Amino acid sequence: MRGVNGKVLFSSNPPRDLQPKEVLIKITHSGLCASDLAYLQYGCVLGHEGVGIVEEVGSEVTKLNVGDRVGGGYLRSSCGNCSYCISGQDILCYSRNIFGEGDFNNGTLGHHFIAQEGYVYPIPEEIPSEEAAPLQCAGSTVYSALIQYYKHGMRIGILGIGGLGHLAIQFANKLGAHVTVFSTTSSKEEEARQFGAHHFVVLGQEKEHIQQPIDLLLLTGSKTPDWNSFMEKEILARGASIVAIGFTGPLFEIPFMPTFFNGYNIVTNLVSSRRAHQGMLEFAARNNIHPVIEKFPFSNEGIAAGIEKLTSGKIRYRAVLVW
Repeated sequence: MRGVNGKVLFSSNPPRDLQPKEVLIKITHSGLCASDLAYLQYGCVLGHEGVGIVEEVGSEVTKLNVGDRVGGGYLRSSCGNCSYCISGQDILCYSRNIFGEGDFNNGTLGHHFIAQEGYVYPIPEEIPSEEAAPLQCAGSTVYSALIQYYKHGMRIGILGIGGLGHLAIQFANKLGAHVTVFSTTSSKEEEARQFGAHHFVVLGQEKEHIQQPIDLLLLTGSKTPDWNSFMEKEILARGASIVAIGFTGPLFEIPFMPTFFNGYNIVTNLVSSRRAHQGMLEFAARNNIHPVIEKFPFSNEGIAAGIEKLTSGKIRYRAVLVW
């Protein structure tokens, strides 16, 4: 399925033979992500949160077999030899192939997806396929940010309870962190606590309700706080990291003086490396982590309905297409 004149429509790609280390996957489920919508105008095949069954393997494939259930779709290959790859940061490889940067005729919004062995991941049997789909992007993104920046004993703040945020709360709680959720409204407090939040604060009320400052802040939604009041040592601890993993707009502006004098670290996190991705799936299975999903049929009508709910902000919390 491609973006055609701002819509997602079925199209056919010429078949090709598998390369020696490639596998052909029959897609059964695929998440529909905001990142897909960003590429509607470019005409590429969409989809990077796929789950399906291996249908065919290349001549040199050794770790996957026909019939295996696997997932993936964002990071599609890397060189394997550079300093990033050998240190487990292959998502940063200069020769990487990721969704939206290449491989424009291949995506998980379709009947089949061609993947390099090692860039799709066995799905633990405890995780249903419809729940595994959004973990391939949203789950791996928040998990990799947490394991990179979280240290035992830190107090974690999560700003935004959406497709990323509701998973970040669950992962952070299961990692043992004290979790404070920030939201623009109090209407989601009960749900946030069900996900594992220990503390809930409405934006603008931080000074009245934060008793101990946050050590690590994840930006998982489209809103940002008023940094001029939020960047105070009583709210955001000195030396804290602010990790942007959700889309906050074309500009990200913060005041320099509190950033400098309180030693704040502003960083981003783009999905995950292969090692973190497989670890995320195992962690989610072991700790009973579940994305909240809405299912849509894999059809023009189903996709249109999913896109409408996604763009209007009404999805709770991840859209999943089902064949």
